[in-house]
Amino acid sequence: MPTILATGGAGYIGSHTCVELLNENFDVIILDNFHNSVPEVLSRIECITGKKIKFYNCDVRNKENLKKIFSENKIDAVIHFAGLKSVGESCKIPLDYFDNNVSGTINLCNVMKEFNVKNLVFSSSATVYGRNPIPYKEDMPTGDVSNPYGRTKYIVEEILKDLYASDNDWSIALLRYFNPIGAHESGLIGEEPNGIPNNLMPYISKVAIGKLEKLTVFGGDYDTKDGTCIRDYIHVVDLAKGHTKALDKILSSSGIQIYNLGTGKGYSVLEIIKAFEDSTGQKVNYSIGPRRAGDLAANYSDSQKALKELGWKTQYDINKMCKDTWNWQQKNPNGYK
Repeated sequence: MPTILATGGAGYIGSHTCVELLNENFDVIILDNFHNSVPEVLSRIECITGKKIKFYNCDVRNKENLKKIFSENKIDAVIHFAGLKSVGESCKIPLDYFDNNVSGTINLCNVMKEFNVKNLVFSSSATVYGRNPIPYKEDMPTGDVSNPYGRTKYIVEEILKDLYASDNDWSIALLRYFNPIGAHESGLIGEEPNGIPNNLMPYISKVAIGKLEKLTVFGGDYDTKDGTCIRDYIHVVDLAKGHTKALDKILSSSGIQIYNLGTGKGYSVLEIIKAFEDSTGQKVNYSIGPRRAGDLAANYSDSQKALKELGWKTQYDINKMCKDTWNWQQKNPNGYK
């Protein structure tokens, strides 16, 4: 079976994808610098799958270390997760986001080119659609982005398109994520950000378990059904399975492939809170606060292209997402510690 290098493979989405890759009998190498993850994840992936993984502690911006990894292994494809990912944080430290997300990807692609590894799945984002009408479709124009995080994803997408235009041997999938939540049903791996969570669901679960006092909802005056932001929430395992389908696609053909990975349905922040309460029986203390810089009122996907070309669609509903989040939180009240 092909050998896959997963950059940022110990992270939330990366770890769940590595589980699915191992379940599909791919050989997996994980590269991570533990900026927003912990070493314990590695043993838990092995526990879930019963399979060993090779690991390198490395930053994608370190070219010499990357060369070492490629020289020591016959790598067939790369899934590139490694990147900073918070919209709010990116507005505060934009240079860090451009350095890590853009410079890191350029560095990775240069090393891939040197070792003639030209199969790449890129972890992109629905933020590249910016202010397009919803639902977002893959053929819409991109780039009118409201925050630095989204701009880094847009810039990398354009770089990768230019890379393919310069060398048609490359096979690249751009996967535009929506809002992954949930956890592996075993409760062994889940979302555990460092410090105060930037994303909604881990914040909700930490309020529910008493680790945080209250959730502040960023904005209650948007032009939506209840005044709060609407997003397309997808179970992280569904998202992970989308990667294995995209990987199969790029390993059998060349070109640039672009896919939305979402459910095609939008939920408001207040609807997510209610769904969590209804699914788990846990009360979530919250209040409405001011808007957060860089947020749009609503986004959700049209994922018909992924269904048609990859045979991929989501399996899990919002209740399953909430239950699996709570199962993870209950079994790991202090995260991976």
